[in-house]
Amino acid sequence: MNDADEDESMVGRMDESRIRFWFLLDGDRWVITGMLTLGLFVILVVAGTVGPSSFRSVMSNTNQVGIAFQAFIASLITGVTLVVTIGQLVLSQELGSLKSQRERMKATVEFRQDITSLIGSIGLPDPAAFLRQLILTSKGRAEALEDVLAENNDDELRDQVDQFTAALIENAIEVEEQLADTEFGEFDLLRTAMNYNHSWKLYGALWLRSEYEDSLDDEERSAFDELIDVLMFFGPTREHFKALYFQWELVRLIRSILITAFPALAVAIVTLLYLAPTSFPGVTLGVANIIWVVSASSAISIVPFFVLTSIVLRIATIAKRTSAIGPFILHESDRGDDIDLEN
Repeated sequence: MNDADEDESMVGRMDESRIRFWFLLDGDRWVITGMLTLGLFVILVVAGTVGPSSFRSVMSNTNQVGIAFQAFIASLITGVTLVVTIGQLVLSQELGSLKSQRERMKATVEFRQDITSLIGSIGLPDPAAFLRQLILTSKGRAEALEDVLAENNDDELRDQVDQFTAALIENAIEVEEQLADTEFGEFDLLRTAMNYNHSWKLYGALWLRSEYEDSLDDEERSAFDELIDVLMFFGPTREHFKALYFQWELVRLIRSILITAFPALAVAIVTLLYLAPTSFPGVTLGVANIIWVVSASSAISIVPFFVLTSIVLRIATIAKRTSAIGPFILHESDRGDDIDLEN
């Protein structure tokens, strides 16, 4: 049984270290890109310094540097073209016929009407405020469920519901406060929505209602149903905002790659055309200057790939952690201890 102090945030539920969690989700994508670029640069400098042969002699006797930068140029042009093309194909799904646009509009309006029936108002237009409204509604209905069951004669049921609602209310308060400082388009909104462990809470409400069906009267069943209804709305709402966020991230990815591709391509071409074995004589900090230059040029030429890596890491992690919708628990860490399924 849970004492309602369990950390139900995403970082608390993920079986990851905080450093890994920061690298996959929380860290600024440009910072991650910079770290990857710097890491490659350091590796190349160390490899060039400790190698058994002089780097200049290798450049004089082989054309490995030229071959490498030819590959960089070809991969940059091909990669940028491929990413932009795929991005255009994905975004083109937003361009539909008038009929499909009307169907999308109709579905959106119907969803708003269902929300109006559920919570008594049409809901706020801002995504963060809308999620806050749903979470506060679930909190209120959990409190109402707890109050309704206070006089129930089944002690085990009351204990289970008390534990369940206490955890739900605590998680709802925490997430609602976090949503107050977020806005759509930034990862913080989706990350905060992921902190609300709604799949487990929906399963818990369904399990409790089914397991103790014989101990419930009509009013108590209705209280369960009202909580379940609002939890069922949270799932598709978060998935809708996740899909919109992925589209924004795809646009960001295309823009970021285009921004970094030009300097990377320029550096690769200049290095290929003008760098010679006799270029940049001398030593700095015990390392030949030619090694500094080739290592820096190589790292800069790979920056667009690191941009792609940093953004896709976050998108893939989000997709993995939110792959199920509704009362399905794919990750053992998402299971709470607020209800005792063995009872």
